[in-house]
Amino acid sequence: MKREFRGLSAAEFFYRNREIAGFSNPVRALYQTVRELVENSLDATEMFGILPEIYVKIWLSDEKSNRVFVRVEDNGIGIPPDEIPKVFARVFYGTKYVLRQTRGVFGLGVKMAVLYAQITTGEPVYVKSSTPSLPIIAEYKLSIDIKRNIPIILEESIFRKTSRWHGTVVQLCIEGNWQQARRRIEEYIRRTALITPYASMRLEGPDLSLEFKRVTKIIPQPPKIGKPHPYGVDVEMLKSIIEGFSNKEARLKEFLMESFDSVGETIAENFLKWARIKNKKLKDLTLEDITELSEKMRDYPEWRRPRAATLSPLGEDLLKRGVKEILKPEYVAAVTRKPSSYGGNPFIVEVALAWGGELPLVDKPILLRFANKIPLLYDEGADISRKIVENIDWSLYKVKFPAPLAVVVHVCSTKIPFKGVGKEAIADVPELEKEIANAIKEAGRRLRAHLTRVEKKFALERKRITFEKYIPVIADSLSTITGTPRESIEKKLREIMLRILGSEILIMREEAEKEVAKVER
Repeated sequence: MKREFRGLSAAEFFYRNREIAGFSNPVRALYQTVRELVENSLDATEMFGILPEIYVKIWLSDEKSNRVFVRVEDNGIGIPPDEIPKVFARVFYGTKYVLRQTRGVFGLGVKMAVLYAQITTGEPVYVKSSTPSLPIIAEYKLSIDIKRNIPIILEESIFRKTSRWHGTVVQLCIEGNWQQARRRIEEYIRRTALITPYASMRLEGPDLSLEFKRVTKIIPQPPKIGKPHPYGVDVEMLKSIIEGFSNKEARLKEFLMESFDSVGETIAENFLKWARIKNKKLKDLTLEDITELSEKMRDYPEWRRPRAATLSPLGEDLLKRGVKEILKPEYVAAVTRKPSSYGGNPFIVEVALAWGGELPLVDKPILLRFANKIPLLYDEGADISRKIVENIDWSLYKVKFPAPLAVVVHVCSTKIPFKGVGKEAIADVPELEKEIANAIKEAGRRLRAHLTRVEKKFALERKRITFEKYIPVIADSLSTITGTPRESIEKKLREIMLRILGSEILIMREEAEKEVAKVER
């Protein structure tokens, strides 16, 4: 029997294996579609310093209830007309294949949603977009040629702007289950508003209307495009970087300094000396030389840490604002750790502990997980953060369950170590585990200082109530014994009470200041 061999295009592979990208069933697919479109919109705004205005509209088909329309509009940077077909209808095509923090990095995202719509309803994707500098607006209806992974343009129109509008509108019709996906989508939008307090977001569904107005006009500094770090280099990456290096007459030292993050002249010289590698010209390198260089680069112990310019954390102030606006707690402690790295990839961990207020009493902490400002709603039990939160001894921080406590964990990196393509759970990386645990403990010490102050305030209030209760009785007795007017004695006793309480308040403030200083150290 003769066997037939053939290849698969990227589009055909993901058409056959859509489950690995989160499109496993109508409920998950509807949630994933909303998520991918919203994340694209947020990247298209905040990466360019634009305060995001995101509008999500979901409605059901009049003919079939399992057909769901999803429309997402933004005020972002827009897409040039000639790039729109490839951006929305070609798998593994986009602007995110550079070394910097972004929400999506696989090049699937919206293309998987387009594929899923094509598979389940046969409907094309509608796209409308314009950039700030163009005087025109482009509209397309597109589908994907699955076998060749190229766009099929079904309709195309270009018309002149009548306003200064810029941004992108994307509309899809997919097979979905709104009733079962509703809660997840609502929670996703709510958590996105928490982690992006500078965004205005509106969601309208068949039986749902939500609006979150921005609480600040401060946007985190956008991440810069960076260079790879020597620790994360393999043979293929090194070959690719050498091939793309403009000056093939350059020697290894110059190549290392110009091509890799945190490599200066002294470090490059020390590395070559340590590795016992000659400072050859690039054009003279053999495959054996490149393989040896790659191995030595991964083994060298003296590389500097990657720089954090490629990252865009929220910072403690913005994180606090988002948590306060959405969770409405009594108190928030927020911590942004210093940059660290794993496998040559820089990362920053941010943690907030929310206490009291409108938070419910729970038997274990409510956990809200984020990666590169993406809310993670599924697979919580498999996430490294859940493991860490459950291993914390919360009694050390004066927390006794049931308690009104929520833990917010945000990890930002140029390469988030997800456990799967669905991007819902972060893997157990030792460096990451250590930073998350330290951030939670640091925030826990701040929470403990707050709870200690609250306890002392309550103790003082109980003491004041006790004084108030017995002052009239004591004044009466002393007035009878001494013949002094009762009012005069009562006034004196109240002055003594205020002096006692006042001195205790001063002591309490001094102790609180010392505790805060200790926590900050």
